[in-house]
Amino acid sequence: MSGRVMVAGVGMVPFATPSRSDSYDVLAEGAVRAALADAGIDLAAVQQTYAGYVYGDSTSGQKALYRVGMTGAPVVNVNNNCSSGSSALFLARQAVASGAADCVLAFGFEQMRRGALTMQWDDRPNAFERFDEVVTKVQGEVEGVPFAPRYFAGAGAAYCEKYGMDPAVFARISVKSRRHAANNPYAVFTDPVTVEEVLASPRILGWLTRLQCCPPTCGAAAAVVVSEDFARAHGLRADVAITAQAMTTDTPSSFDGDLMRLVGYDMTAAAARQVYEVAGVDPLDVRVVELHDCFTTNELMTYEALGLTPEGTAEKFIVDGDNTYGGRVVTNPSGGLLSKGHPLGATGLAQCAELVWQLRGEADKRQVEDVTVALQHNIGLGGAAVVTLYEKVG
Repeated sequence: MSGRVMVAGVGMVPFATPSRSDSYDVLAEGAVRAALADAGIDLAAVQQTYAGYVYGDSTSGQKALYRVGMTGAPVVNVNNNCSSGSSALFLARQAVASGAADCVLAFGFEQMRRGALTMQWDDRPNAFERFDEVVTKVQGEVEGVPFAPRYFAGAGAAYCEKYGMDPAVFARISVKSRRHAANNPYAVFTDPVTVEEVLASPRILGWLTRLQCCPPTCGAAAAVVVSEDFARAHGLRADVAITAQAMTTDTPSSFDGDLMRLVGYDMTAAAARQVYEVAGVDPLDVRVVELHDCFTTNELMTYEALGLTPEGTAEKFIVDGDNTYGGRVVTNPSGGLLSKGHPLGATGLAQCAELVWQLRGEADKRQVEDVTVALQHNIGLGGAAVVTLYEKVG
């Protein structure tokens, strides 16, 4: 594949809790219209569309897009669990980079229900059977705890045991997340919290508390990606490029009994290595990152998987403030999944929107200084990890 891929427009709607949200098609319409307006094009210019979501019937992408218009151009629906949005973006970028299309829309949405994630089908094989076998072998039977907290609490415990870290350090991530979200008008939870409040919130499993888990959220986000030639020919913005992108899936190491690997550490590290190699970028050159903080434990482990800090040093990285403004790299300036919210299909594209705004210098009070490259990490168990590197052009 060849050809530079530009992000010409992005858009999203404010995220909301399930009790306060519009339906998914209304949310998606708002995000798509915002992205098209930002790009300065009509839907008629879009040659292909990729729609990411998890909880919805087939062709929900069409249902949502038809509220904007019906052009006859193909719409592909994408479900890769929590990385569905960035998987849609991955396909959109491939279509443009390959020359199959010059103008492609990727959007993601989710209308979630209250409560923890659950499996929807009990009359067929469960995609997480192998995951459950591994975590049960490590933890034993645990009653009344949803599968995702079991996995990520276990991964956090494995990290603490390996490196001798006090689990209370994880709570600092929730505090940082809320502080960042306070400056984001799209975020759900913007009130500040203290480490003591995080640790005193209801226990989910072991030391993992509610304020260390992302909430069920509804929302939508979208991006318009185009070839550089298309952008120039139509007078569109060509100041942000997708320089490199990689998607990885599980290898046998995910199931070797290490719960850090079970939740995607190796997938993330492999995707990051590919991206850095293609882009010719050192992770220490990255000043801003939107990463997949579905739980505080995953944010901490992802620092190391992405190469932002060496293995075993995440505690110092956090305590020294190197994960926030004034430190080495600002992680999740949007507030991340923990505070902005995590509508599964929308998350990857909301991350994209935040980083495009950062590279343009349009992030208002969230703006990180001297941003020339930006890194995105989005992971879905089952599994798929997508790492994307954006670059400021011109």
